[in-house]
Amino acid sequence: MTAGGAFSQLVGQEAVVEQLTRAVQSAADPDATGSGMTHAWLFTGPPGSGRSVAARSFAAALLCDRQGCGQCPSCKQVAVGTHADLLPVRPDGLSYGVRQTRDLVLKAATAPVSGRWRVVLFEDADRATEQAANALLKAIEEPAPRTVWLLCAPYPDDLPTTIRSRCRLVTLRTPPTAAVAEVLRGEGIGPEQALAAARAAQGHIGRARRLATDPDSAQRRASVLAVPFQVSKLGDALTAADALVKAAKADAEAVTGELDEPERDAMRRAFGEGSTGKGVATAIRGAAGALKDLEGRQKSRATRVQRDSLDRALLDLASFYRDVLALQLGADIELANAGQHNELTRLAAASRPEATVRRIEAILRCRERLSAAVAPLLAVEEMTIALSQA
Repeated sequence: MTAGGAFSQLVGQEAVVEQLTRAVQSAADPDATGSGMTHAWLFTGPPGSGRSVAARSFAAALLCDRQGCGQCPSCKQVAVGTHADLLPVRPDGLSYGVRQTRDLVLKAATAPVSGRWRVVLFEDADRATEQAANALLKAIEEPAPRTVWLLCAPYPDDLPTTIRSRCRLVTLRTPPTAAVAEVLRGEGIGPEQALAAARAAQGHIGRARRLATDPDSAQRRASVLAVPFQVSKLGDALTAADALVKAAKADAEAVTGELDEPERDAMRRAFGEGSTGKGVATAIRGAAGALKDLEGRQKSRATRVQRDSLDRALLDLASFYRDVLALQLGADIELANAGQHNELTRLAAASRPEATVRRIEAILRCRERLSAAVAPLLAVEEMTIALSQA
């Protein structure tokens, strides 16, 4: 069987599917040589392109006896991250430290439990610290014979050259709007709503799905797109900045709230909370330390999720000004915010292309500030002031 089943969730990535399918077929042949299979891969692509989906699908295909049928217990275990030969890694916080990386390298070097490969799926590998990257490099330079590393990052340059040069690059593109809309229509969403959500999400399938099905997500985006009309004065600009940051925090709290309490409950049960008998007191003392460590990781994750949420808002804002610029220049391109055509036209008529470019640059500069760990409110206030003065 081909690897088509494993890669069925990838949208608009035909070249990537072909590349990975050849590698899977080569990996299945112990005598195969050449460029089909290698021990380290780097999956890159813009947000929403599906780089993590591609890596997980590749892992499923490597670990499946039928090269990725998508239906067997092995494929289903990879999909939920419970396969014995899969080591899924996704940094909870803004960075991934050297101690965690060394532990990961030790686990990755162990022999497979049930199959031919031990697969490490490292999402957001660009969050590795410099020391962590050095530890990772050593593992990739001297790989265990049956270990495969799958690293994911938005761009190749996000990882050190020494690591990039030892990985085979898999480059995903932003899926076409029509392909994303087709996925949504297949899930029962109406054609017009599916197309509008696909355009607004700019190829990000998960985002498009949320915009089409979650009224709160759609409302938050509408609030972001109102910012260009709320920054005419300095005081208004500061108020808009505060609202943006608070909305990102509320969005993050909604996401992390769904994760935090179940994690704490699972840990309490694992330490025998509610049980009686010998050894329970010792277990409870151990649980206190473990819970404190868990809460620290959850706090770090909350910070990352808030910054990610704010970054999505900035991308939405940039897309709005990009549409304004397209109208000002008469460019024949698809507008991400075609549903707000009247607002776009009004803003395009009220300013010049040079001012629009400066506003886009201010948004991109704000994203850079946030990635450098500048306090969110300070970075966003600087941006909204620049928007008002452009």
